[in-house]
Amino acid sequence: MEDSGNSELYKTVDHLFRQESGKMVSVLIRLFGFPNIEQAEDIVQDTLLKALEVWKWGKIPDNPQAWLYSAAKNKAIDVLRRQKLKHKIDSDISYLLKSEYTLVPALNEMFTENEMKDSQLRMMFACCHPSFTQEAQVTLILKTLCGLGSKEIAAAFLSNEETIQKRFYRIKEKIKEENISLDYPGADAMIQRSDAVLKTLYLLFNEGYSSSQPEKLIREDLCEEAMRLCILLTENPKTNLPQTNALLALMCYQVSRFNTRLDDKGLIVLLKDQDRRQWNLSAIAKGNEYLDKSAFGEAFHDFHAEAVIASQHANAETYEKTDWKLILDMYNALLSRHNNPMVAVNRAVVLGEVEGYDKAIAELEKLSGLSENFYYNASLAEMYMRAGKHGKARMIYGKALSLTASIAEIELIRRKINACTT
Repeated sequence: MEDSGNSELYKTVDHLFRQESGKMVSVLIRLFGFPNIEQAEDIVQDTLLKALEVWKWGKIPDNPQAWLYSAAKNKAIDVLRRQKLKHKIDSDISYLLKSEYTLVPALNEMFTENEMKDSQLRMMFACCHPSFTQEAQVTLILKTLCGLGSKEIAAAFLSNEETIQKRFYRIKEKIKEENISLDYPGADAMIQRSDAVLKTLYLLFNEGYSSSQPEKLIREDLCEEAMRLCILLTENPKTNLPQTNALLALMCYQVSRFNTRLDDKGLIVLLKDQDRRQWNLSAIAKGNEYLDKSAFGEAFHDFHAEAVIASQHANAETYEKTDWKLILDMYNALLSRHNNPMVAVNRAVVLGEVEGYDKAIAELEKLSGLSENFYYNASLAEMYMRAGKHGKARMIYGKALSLTASIAEIELIRRKINACTT
């Protein structure tokens, strides 16, 4: 096979890995039990290596997903047959794995679409177990459900591979020590654990939407994974909660602007300057649909407020016709629930659209503890610039420039400084 063919093969397998590894790992962990997470990951890795080896000498199957599932099942069956007398398999279906009469049918059933979805949901809840720190929860989801390697996760956390591998080791030890399973939490704990799952997906989406990587502002792959997992939650009665739909609505509104957030040179285009004709109308329509679904019941979650804010931006004909007063009300609601400094910054900027930029400046300068924060300084400088105080804006933009490593943000601030005239 020529190099171009090999290149195409690697791209196909890499794409399949992104799509299918989380599904297969979740099923296999359900089979072997959460403490045997490495066993599941090894089987999936072996399956993908086998795909590369076999497909290299022929053509890619018409249904590559089915090929991967079959190969993973066969490998799992071999492992189970070898180990059932040596190791205890501690999972909710372990009784089906003890007999040859039930072993193969049980695995065939586990690899059906509905069971794979259920396994992924269980995996999400297991990854967000209260024994794990929030950092560990995000790391586990990236590793098990999104198929990211240690190097990619390290990049997402602005860390290094060794640190991430040590974190995995500590996580695996905790799983074994506490014998954490893939069972759904009881009814009393369901809402609390659901909030942890949703917050983790929110953090995952935000990392993709505004990446901490200096070279890449947007990581669409992380956003897609967060949305895929959130859609799974809406498809299950146990997790189809108002706040789940609100979060998914928020995600839809945010991705609708992907094509306009950067120009053809990779430079940031602010919301005010984006070409709304290029926004993804189908994503906005989906956002409206999920926001409507989120309205059932009496619950009002932070995600409801954020989704309403995003909906006003997404559905406004122009920047000037945005319902800034409603957006300000939502930020007031968020700030009354949590004293979050970034919410306070966003509220002040919106206040500038409602009551004038001098008012926004006064509100921003009241905030404490943010003098070394890039977003705060960039926002304050923008308000000074819109108020016509270009000298002050230029000075504060200069400070903001020293507080970011993002190439896209650095270029944006440099353009802003050049636009300031005293």
